[in-house]
Amino acid sequence: MLSFPASRPNAYTGSPLDRASGRRDEEAFVAAAFDDPASLFIPVWRARSLLLGVEDGKPEAVMLTGETASSVRMAGGPWALLGLLEERAVFAVDCSAADDPLPLLPPSMGTFHDLRAVAGMLPPGEASMLAHARGLMHWRVKHRFCGVCGAPCEPRSAGNATACTACNAQHFPRTDPAVIMLVVRGDSCLLGHSHRFPNSVMYSTLAGFVEPGESLEEAVRREVLEETGVQVGQVHYHSSQPWPFPSSIMLGFHAEALSETIQIDPEELKDARWFTREQVRNPDAHGFALPRVDSIARRLIEDWLAAP
Repeated sequence: MLSFPASRPNAYTGSPLDRASGRRDEEAFVAAAFDDPASLFIPVWRARSLLLGVEDGKPEAVMLTGETASSVRMAGGPWALLGLLEERAVFAVDCSAADDPLPLLPPSMGTFHDLRAVAGMLPPGEASMLAHARGLMHWRVKHRFCGVCGAPCEPRSAGNATACTACNAQHFPRTDPAVIMLVVRGDSCLLGHSHRFPNSVMYSTLAGFVEPGESLEEAVRREVLEETGVQVGQVHYHSSQPWPFPSSIMLGFHAEALSETIQIDPEELKDARWFTREQVRNPDAHGFALPRVDSIARRLIEDWLAAP
């Protein structure tokens, strides 16, 4: 049977937070927590996260408290309650309105970085909380107006929802489902090289967004067929990974190929090939690179390689 269980959790999973969804509408609780000097604030600046130790290869998340948090909040950006960490409230706050956020912080407090560049080196809980903050702040910044009538929206549920000031329509953060799959036939797997890849020799699993009225298995088969012309039979779920860059969740699968001939869609892929296990175990020796270690694509490949 084509089934390779997940060997370990994916990056950006394993959040230590109690999301406290039942308390988001308790205005007195939220207001008190927001002003509590012990509460933690995760700043987001133009989709970047505040980190220490990046230059030394030992990154760690920076969460602000007290007066430091107040300075960042004075930037006037949106905020939201993420949850509770051992009874301490944790908020996300966006400070993108500041051209330079570092003057808002004490010296040596850290610098802002793209989370994806370091997530594989962060403790799982920290990566998950930073990703949560980034995704929610992106939604708040980019969805300030009602999709029904176009009027401005106001935050509700401690920043986890909004309501239209004119028609009262309620809006909630959206997560777009995308399937990502390692297609396998015998002792080989199918990898593709996208025009979008920054690495000119990287080959990765195929992926695509789920369309309306489509099951996940149907999405896997359709995407593989459209991009490579390969027919897919059995589809087995592996694991999922939040991917708030900006607002997706990756649903990972292993899929059984029923055909071998490749006919790529040149608008989707630059190249696609079958790679043997031996080639995938030694990509440098065969002139290609695998996807980044924090990606579910890499996990799908590694778990296939580890299977007997």
